[in-house]
Amino acid sequence: MLVLSRHRDESIIIGDDIVITVVDIRGDKVRLGIAAPIEISVHRQEVYEAIQSENRQVSRLDPHDARPIEFEIETPPRRRSRWRRKGNM
Repeated sequence: MLVLSRHRDESIIIGDDIVITVVDIRGDKVRLGIAAPIEISVHRQEVYEAIQSENRQVSRLDPHDARPIEFEIETPPRRRSRWRRKGNM
């Protein structure tokens, strides 16, 4: 593990496109700002672990145990044409 010391408003750069900035320091808490590309997920560790746990539980489900999702598509009522063909009167 790399351990770095930073002051408020100082940053750490990971790769070419992730920037972590110390936004505020209050007592024993540090607020960090993270700028990363949209395709990179950024989570607190406890949230990440909860997501992983949920994914493991879902992957263990038997597809036959899952409730089927039923979709009902409403089709609009057919409109009658106001125009009549000649000869069909």
